[in-house]
Amino acid sequence: MNSAIILLSGGLDSAVSLAVIKNQYKNILALTFNYGQISFHSEYKSAKTISDYFKIKHITVELDWLKNISASSLNKGINIPQFTNKDLDNIILTEKSAKAVWVPNRNGLFVNIAACYAEAFDYDTIIIGANKEEGATFKDNTPEFIKAINNSFKNSVNKKLELIAPFINLNKTEIVKKGTELDFPFEFLHSCYENSDKHCGKCESCVRLKRALELNERYDIIDKLFS
Repeated sequence: MNSAIILLSGGLDSAVSLAVIKNQYKNILALTFNYGQISFHSEYKSAKTISDYFKIKHITVELDWLKNISASSLNKGINIPQFTNKDLDNIILTEKSAKAVWVPNRNGLFVNIAACYAEAFDYDTIIIGANKEEGATFKDNTPEFIKAINNSFKNSVNKKLELIAPFINLNKTEIVKKGTELDFPFEFLHSCYENSDKHCGKCESCVRLKRALELNERYDIIDKLFS
C-alpha cells in the first residue's frame, strides 16, 4: 500500500510537510509525541486540528520516561532562551539555544518508534519536518541524519521503509511560501515552546516563524497567532 507516517508536532515544518505530501499517499497516519514538553497540550490541540482538517488518523505516543532523563528547557520549563530577529543570525546564540532545548536523541527516537508502527501496520514511508534552517544548529535536521537513519532501517526493519524530509533543503521562509501556495491554514499552528493559546513571540521557534511570515507578508496570520 502507498502509505506514510508523519511525525506531526503541530509546528510549521511538520504541518506544511503534511500539506505537501497529503495527495501522494492513500493512507497517512500522524504521530504526535508527549515527552513531557511543557507545550504538549497546545501541540496536541494543533496536531489534532490539523489531522482532522486533512482527514487523517492521529495517534499520541506517550514517552513519560524521556521527561525524567531530560534536562532540556522544553521539559523543565525554565531558562528557555529568548530571541530577537537579529539574534537568529548569531551562531553563538543559536548554538547556545540549541543546547538549552536539546532533548536526548529525540528525533532519533521518534523516527524509530515510527518505524515500529510502519513495520507493524505496513506503512512504506516516514515523513519528518527536518529543514535546512534548523539543520544549521540541530544535527538531527540534516541530510546526514536522514541518510544515516535510512541506512539503519536496512538492518533494523524487516521491510522496505524510507525516511523522507520534504523540506531538508528549504528554510522557514520558503516553507511558509510553499504553505501559502497550498492554501495551508497557518492559524492552526503551534510552534511556540510555551504552552499557551497565543505564541509568546520571544522563544527562538516563535521568532523564526514570525520572521518567515513577515518575509512572506502574512501579517494576517501573525495577528492570529501572536499575542
